[in-house]
Amino acid sequence: MNTNKKALFTQTMEQHKGIIYKVVNSYCQNQHDRQDLAQEILTTMWLAYDNYDKDYKFSTWMYRIALNVAISYYRKDSKREDKANESEQCIVHIADFSAQDDKSEDVKQLYEFIGKLDKLNKAIVLLYLEGEPHQSIATSLGISKTNVATRIGRIKETLKNKFEKQGGLK
Repeated sequence: MNTNKKALFTQTMEQHKGIIYKVVNSYCQNQHDRQDLAQEILTTMWLAYDNYDKDYKFSTWMYRIALNVAISYYRKDSKREDKANESEQCIVHIADFSAQDDKSEDVKQLYEFIGKLDKLNKAIVLLYLEGEPHQSIATSLGISKTNVATRIGRIKETLKNKFEKQGGLK
């Protein structure tokens, strides 16, 4: 194994670990599944690392792999539950937010609602919240730019309605 490659990979993953946290914490509710999925994502990224095309943003490449692994992770195990066990907290923690006590209730509620979206819409909103352009999201997920724009509009409307029903974000 090339020591330089391993060191570069480790450094790059450390710089972009927030992407893995966001995907894993959005797709898995219990700790065991989060750990398994994170390991699968890192393994897949390691195997694909030599094929990264430097003409594209690294974060886009990383999101694409992480989201594809997360989606297929749930497809191959039909027995897997998307819901947390009653003993586990049901709020989706994005990145390292779980360590922040000052997170507003509205933000907690937003990520809880995002966690309940279907897999494709969840992937779209995660990329959108990262500031990825519509074309980049479309390329990462294999859908059209128009489809991305339409879905983002619908997701925003859905989230707005959920907040209004809950009495949040006035």
